[in-house]
Amino acid sequence: MWPFFRIAALFSIVPVLGSSDVPVRVRVGLALLVTLLIVPTLGPSPQVDPLTSSGLFITLQQMVIGLAMGLMILLVFNAVTLAGENIAITMGLGFALQNDPQNGVQVPTVSHFYVIFATLLFLALDGHFAVLNLVANSFITIPVGASLGADSIWHLLNWAAILFKGALAIALPTLAAMLAVNMVMGVITRSAPQMNLFSIGFPITMTVGFIAMHLTLPSVTHEFELLLTDALSSIVTLLSL
Repeated sequence: MWPFFRIAALFSIVPVLGSSDVPVRVRVGLALLVTLLIVPTLGPSPQVDPLTSSGLFITLQQMVIGLAMGLMILLVFNAVTLAGENIAITMGLGFALQNDPQNGVQVPTVSHFYVIFATLLFLALDGHFAVLNLVANSFITIPVGASLGADSIWHLLNWAAILFKGALAIALPTLAAMLAVNMVMGVITRSAPQMNLFSIGFPITMTVGFIAMHLTLPSVTHEFELLLTDALSSIVTLLSL
C-alpha cells in the first residue's frame, strides 16, 4: 500500500503521465500496475498498522516524496509555458488564449504550442521511462519508512529558480529578434512620423515572430533536453540528501 501512495502521488503531478487529459482511472490503474511490478523487488515493509498515527505518518511521507519528484519535472514544463507567454506578449498575441490541460488555466496559444512541442520531446527522449526508473530506484535510496533529509526542502526551493532561468534560455533568441524589430520600427517612426506603422506593425511583428520561432526550434530542443537532464539529476540528488 505504501509504495502505491508514493507512485500515485508522482503520477498525480508529473507532466504527460499525470496530465488532466489522462483520466483519473487510467492514472490510478497505471500507478497500481507499476506498484505491482516494483513491490516484488523491494524489501520488507515496516510492520506498522496503517490506521495508527505512525502508519498515517508513513503514508504522508510517501506522498511527499512522490510529489517532490513530480514537482521538479513539472517546473521544467512550467518554464516552457513561461517562455511561450513572454514570446506571445512581444508578438502581440498575448490576448490569444487557450486552455492548458496540464495546469487547468488559460495560456497564450504560443505557450500551448511550446507545451505540445515539449511533450513530444519528452516522449521522444524517453522521459517517461526515466521517470519510471527514478521512482523504482527511489525505494532503494529512500525505503518505505524513511523520509527526505532536512536539506531536501532547500534543494527543492533552489531548483524552483529553474522556472525563470530555463524560460529565459528558451525564449531569449526569439525575444532578441522581436527586440530588433521593435527598434527598427521605432527608428522608422521617428524618422518618418507621417507613416502609419500601427496598421502594418502588428502583421510585421507577428510574421517575424513566427519566423523566429521556426528558426529557433533547434535551440529550444537543446535547452529543453538540458533542463530535463538537470531535473532528473536533481531528483537523484534530492533523494540522496
